[in-house]
Amino acid sequence: MNRPEDQDSHVLSFTKMQGLGNDFMVIDRISHPVELTPAQIRQLADRHFGVGFDQLLLVDPPTTADADFNYRIFNADGSEVEHCGNGARCFARFVLDKGLAVRTPIRVRTSNRLLELAIESGGVRVDMGEPDFDPAALPFAAEAAKRYTLDVCFNGENRRQEFFAVSVGNPHIVLLVDDVETAPVQALGAVLLAHPTFPQGVNVGFMQCLDRRTIRLRVYERGVGETIACGTGACAAVACGIAAGLLDQQVDVQLRGGSLMISWAGPGQSIMMCGPATTVFEGNVELIRGNP
Repeated sequence: MNRPEDQDSHVLSFTKMQGLGNDFMVIDRISHPVELTPAQIRQLADRHFGVGFDQLLLVDPPTTADADFNYRIFNADGSEVEHCGNGARCFARFVLDKGLAVRTPIRVRTSNRLLELAIESGGVRVDMGEPDFDPAALPFAAEAAKRYTLDVCFNGENRRQEFFAVSVGNPHIVLLVDDVETAPVQALGAVLLAHPTFPQGVNVGFMQCLDRRTIRLRVYERGVGETIACGTGACAAVACGIAAGLLDQQVDVQLRGGSLMISWAGPGQSIMMCGPATTVFEGNVELIRGNP
């Protein structure tokens, strides 16, 4: 533990945003460079003693000629993740509102792909890139298949769980359920997320197909738990449903925080997401440097 005299404070400006209730703290590191430790991120994420958020979004200058910005995402537990669809929409709204970008589409580089973001009348459209069904992309040690099974211990009993698997910039598995309201999202989601067959963890989606163009979805996320909306989870569920022949090419995904429109024309094509992004408030917070 650092002594008080070894610490100094820094006032950090931020914007609080949300996409379907999935909430974010957004920091412009182009105008105000700042480095944050995992402990500081956890402190800021605390909903009682900090700002409170599902993810922290960092707006950085581009490091490659094909991008307008770099985009980094951190979960509430301080861990960095590869991708966040709801966050990408908020990112687009933020850089336009702040005058960091003057037109769309905006090209944004994450740790593993280049996104294209555009403002439309229905909200923010995000080109999420092509879904990757190779198990190694998650990573997940298995032979490629349309569906997978895994032995898990759940509620004191051993069971074989069937699921789909796909990477949409971050790793997802998707379970078909009869009713998302009664699905064991918290308990089974935690078991599957931490299963040793997924060495980097995995996001777990519970999908109920209402018809070929409508699904209901709940997602248990790495580093966060269940959120009321997950953009990459919506893309993963639709991609898996289309690949399995269960869904049409355009699907309304009903999450607890609202709906996203997801479309995918099939292999070789990007999956597209469209939905809202809203600024909640602007603020400043005193950040204590030197935290462990």
